[in-house]
Parts: sequence; structure tokens; C-alpha cells
Amino acid sequence: MSLTLDQVKSKSATRLIGLNPVVMAAITVLIERCYARGVPILITQGLRTIAEQEALYAQGRTKLGSIVTNAKGGTSYHNFGLAIDFALLLPDGKQVSWDLKRDGDSDKVADWTEVVQEAKALGFEWGGDFVSIKDAPHFQMTFGLTTSQLRAGAKPSEIAMAKAATIIDRLKEEVKEDMSRIAELEAIVAKQAERLTTLEKRLNISGKETYANNYTEAITAAKAAGAITTSADKSKLELNIIQMFYNLGLFKRGDK
Repeated sequence: MSLTLDQVKSKSATRLIGLNPVVMAAITVLIERCYARGVPILITQGLRTIAEQEALYAQGRTKLGSIVTNAKGGTSYHNFGLAIDFALLLPDGKQVSWDLKRDGDSDKVADWTEVVQEAKALGFEWGGDFVSIKDAPHFQMTFGLTTSQLRAGAKPSEIAMAKAATIIDRLKEEVKEDMSRIAELEAIVAKQAERLTTLEKRLNISGKETYANNYTEAITAAKAAGAITTSADKSKLELNIIQMFYNLGLFKRGDK
């Protein structure tokens, strides 16, 4: 994964402003846990004003476009900082995807499914489970309140938020352990790559000298020694091995 966790989180930072603090904490952990699974995500919508909700509701009705919501202003959890929308963040860090079948980390589980699993574990309701209009990019945390109650001034109770926070904190600790293990594995891989590079340089199976002559001398010597009959269709690995044997003097070097 080319993007760091901090880079991924920074891309969503402005869209977390105005969210309920527990919801904000949950989304932060969601981003972290998805990243640990190899699925970076971008929060595309957080708090939405009543006016913005009305404009969205008008789409496909009194304005051009397709109908995307049945929620009028004041009837969406977005309007109360209790909901977010997301997209899959592609490796270039600029483009996003709403492809529900994409498997960018090649683990045979759709990336979208992995995000939904993590979100539900954190206590979110998923818009893909809605009965009327399915809203796959949508997650909400209602704390047991309806939008009618919220419009009337009700707030999530301290008990409900504390219960949600307990789950979030537990999963946050888990992802810290996961990220620590990932860092350890990355360090091991980097060390092995360094050792391999050093070995290749010692055997001269990579670098300017090997590729500059395009293996010509080694192939000629290998043919003369009867080790190969043709260089056609040889993979880069095979050519490297031939070059290595030549460098070690296992083939009689041809006259220059």
C-alpha cells in the first residue's frame, strides 16, 4: 500500500468536523481498521445541513438527476452529525471507487464487504440494509433515537454514548496491535529486500553492468558450453541465473 495511514486519515479530516464526538471516534477507528486490512477509505460526507439535505432530496424530483434519498431536510441522521458516507480510496490517493465488488487487496473478499464488516462491529447501521432505497456508502449511529426525536431536540444519552465508546475503545486497541504487527512485518520485508539487493550486487545479477550488455556474453558462453541451446523465451530470472553462472566462471568465457 503506497499511502501511509496518516495520509489516508488526513484526506477525510475535514469531513469529520461537526460529527458527534463518539461517531467521530468510531469513524477514525473505522479508517484505521480498514487500512490494517489493506482497504483505505475516504469519508465523502459527514455533517449535512438542512439546506444541503433539501437540495439532495430535490434531485430527481424538482431538479435534474436520479433520486438518491427519501430523506427530506431534518429527516436524515447526517443532519445531526450521526452519519457518514464513504468510498474506497484507490492506490493513487486521488481517485475513489464505489465498486461493491472491487477486491483491491486480492484477499477474495470484496473491499466494500470488509468495510461494512468493520463498521457493523463498531456499532454502525449500514445503508445497504435499508428496505426502501439502498444506500451502500452510508453508515449511521443512532443511539436509539429517531430523526423525529432529534428534530425535537433530543440528544444521545450519556449511557448510550458510553456503551458505544466502550466498543470503539476495545476495537481501537485491537487495531493498534494489528498496526504494530504490520510495522514489524514491513521491517522484516525491508531487511530481506536489502539483503537480496546486496547479494545481487555481489553476484552481479542486477544493475547496470548486467543489463547493459543484455546478457550477450553469458548467453554465448552458455551455448558454447552446451548449457543451453537457445535464449528464446527465457524469463528474466533464467537470464539472471545464466549471468550468475557466467560471472562465477562456470562457463568458458568466449573470446571478445
